[in-house]
Amino acid sequence: MTSSRNLTREEKARYSRQIRLAEIGEEGQLKLKASSVLVIGAGALGCIVLQYLTAAGIGTIGIVDNDWIDVSNLHRQVLYDISDISKPKILASRARLERLNPEVKFNTYFLRLNKDNAADIIKEYGIIIDCTDNFATRYLINDVCVLLNKPLVYGAILQFSGQVMVLNYRNGPTLRCLFPDPPHPLEVPSCAEAGVIGSIAGIIGSIQATEVIKMIVGAGEILSGKMLILDSLNYSTEIIAFERDPESSVVHSLGEYEDACLSEDDSVNEISAEDLRKMLSVNPGTKVIDLRDKSDPENPEFESIRIPYYEISRRPDIFTGSEPVVFWCRYGIKSRQVINYLKKYHGRNNLYSLVI
Repeated sequence: MTSSRNLTREEKARYSRQIRLAEIGEEGQLKLKASSVLVIGAGALGCIVLQYLTAAGIGTIGIVDNDWIDVSNLHRQVLYDISDISKPKILASRARLERLNPEVKFNTYFLRLNKDNAADIIKEYGIIIDCTDNFATRYLINDVCVLLNKPLVYGAILQFSGQVMVLNYRNGPTLRCLFPDPPHPLEVPSCAEAGVIGSIAGIIGSIQATEVIKMIVGAGEILSGKMLILDSLNYSTEIIAFERDPESSVVHSLGEYEDACLSEDDSVNEISAEDLRKMLSVNPGTKVIDLRDKSDPENPEFESIRIPYYEISRRPDIFTGSEPVVFWCRYGIKSRQVINYLKKYHGRNNLYSLVI
């Protein structure tokens, strides 16, 4: 890698269209070359962010991910192809990115970010980019960035929609200023559950990369204290402004960041098919809820209401009254999660998991 104090002839040629921008120029390109950015998550958003920042000439890029490439990733994680299936994402992405721009230095971390390792990694970079897909990690990243005073570029996608905002930028608002506490997992479906169009990752990831470049070169207005929401299905956009909360924005130490909200405690009441028949004969008001996804063709022998488990939190009408409610899924795991959720957050009892 060449010195960050000047641009070589090859670099001037590579970045010529970028350098021509009045907001960048050679001085801005040198700033990009001297910068360091950490991309957490090499999935849908990370693939886009990594490609554009690599092409733009960021000097040092760190990549954090602990996942392997699966065929189901390829429709949206466009940095990979079928030859990469079963490879660690950080290795496949690094190999591809080094071919795109050999002048960039890459650091890879094949691990899951947690409270024990996050600060040691994040402290080495100037700007942090959140390309993750779960709220436990998002809140961990936010809190570490607050403690270390690092700007954070947040992106999220689901179905045809996406969100982008810049957090903790020059003492600006943080994630907890907008959402003080993480939502329960059953209240926010993931892409695996609700689906996602691959192209929305391209749009949102590109905006994330653009915000990073703007921050480094000092150009334009940054999405600090603003959440950009894009609905690509209807092509509507909205910007929600929010301010720094003097209480929620303060982080003194790291807490617990677990996805254990979805407890699979085995202490729930189980009921057999035979006992359910008896229950229905005595109490015909008993509801049987089929928690499986709509794509699962197998049908239970009982008349049931099909509600995918990630939609349970949006159907409070189903759980009014005191009649028994029986949940059914293929292995019983989702039934236990839903029952524990309803017991803990809605005070419901008389809930059963059907064992077939």
